[in-house]
Amino acid sequence: MRFFKLQHDARGETRRLLFVFALTVVVLVVAVNAALALAWGLTWGFWMPGALSYPRHFFAVNTGVTLLFVLGGWWVETSRLADGGGVRLAEQMGARPAQPSGHLDEQRFCNIVDEMAISSGMKRPQPMVLARDQGINAFAAGWDEDDAVVAVTQGALDHLTREELQGLVAHEFSHIAEGDTRLNMRLVGMVFGLEMLYRLGQTLFEPDTRDRRMAAALLGLAIMAAGWLGWLAGRALQAAVSRQREYLADARAVQWTRSRDGLGGVLRKVLSQQRDGVVPRQVGSLVQHMLLVAHTGGKAEHWLDSHPPLAQRIRRIYGRDMGPLPLLRTDEPKASAVEPPVAADGGGPGWTLS
Repeated sequence: MRFFKLQHDARGETRRLLFVFALTVVVLVVAVNAALALAWGLTWGFWMPGALSYPRHFFAVNTGVTLLFVLGGWWVETSRLADGGGVRLAEQMGARPAQPSGHLDEQRFCNIVDEMAISSGMKRPQPMVLARDQGINAFAAGWDEDDAVVAVTQGALDHLTREELQGLVAHEFSHIAEGDTRLNMRLVGMVFGLEMLYRLGQTLFEPDTRDRRMAAALLGLAIMAAGWLGWLAGRALQAAVSRQREYLADARAVQWTRSRDGLGGVLRKVLSQQRDGVVPRQVGSLVQHMLLVAHTGGKAEHWLDSHPPLAQRIRRIYGRDMGPLPLLRTDEPKASAVEPPVAADGGGPGWTLS
């Protein structure tokens, strides 16, 4: 795997997509002004005597209100998400702190987190466990290294070897190191701002208490149309950015662990679970972008998927197509395979009576 080239390509594509995201806001402002100008003409302008004219500062006010809703919605949503940091968000998803003293698998997980923190030169994130999720999955959360969290599911602890769990943790460390969790939060806020513009038009379009639509309903319909197109474009760009960051995290995981079979084995075991009908937890769009493997829609919805197809990610890691792996852990002997010695005289295990 040419992980350095793939990292460079993913970062470059992310920058291009973020530029397109900013360009989308500019196009949205132009579309709102055009839609409101048409609605104004159809409502009042064409029926007034003389040449068509607009109220004073018509376009300036439209632009200001549009940016107020988009940027104001972004600020409100990102401020809300910032409250509590990564630990609070993980707890809302049902995660709890790892308990290394009482669970050997969780002790192994904590050890891997410590090792990865040392090898990457990062602060140690809080290890957490989604104890009720039997699917193989994980996510990272937090605005920076100071409040970062790496959470894995019980299915990952049960089915992954140490090498595979190390690849999984390395993938999540990459999201923290590259600022992906912070970037995703900001993109969620921007999409929320685009949605607020649609809600403004929806409010203007709704009938009054007597079920009558006033002349402003046409203006509301114009804002709804422009806002919906802007929101849809924002969602598509958000998903495209997320897919590139997944490619980047995959490449960083292989670089840090120097093993294709680590993360590659994780993804191939996820293929096995999908074949057996085990699907990832259905979570909101906020955490979908943070998961190792997210729920995907139908064929018509792939352009809104936050993650690339599993087969494509595996092909990038190995350079060829690879099939699913059985859900076995072959790196450690089963604890029950070795029975403790029992004394022939009926004493306890390994005891002798004198």
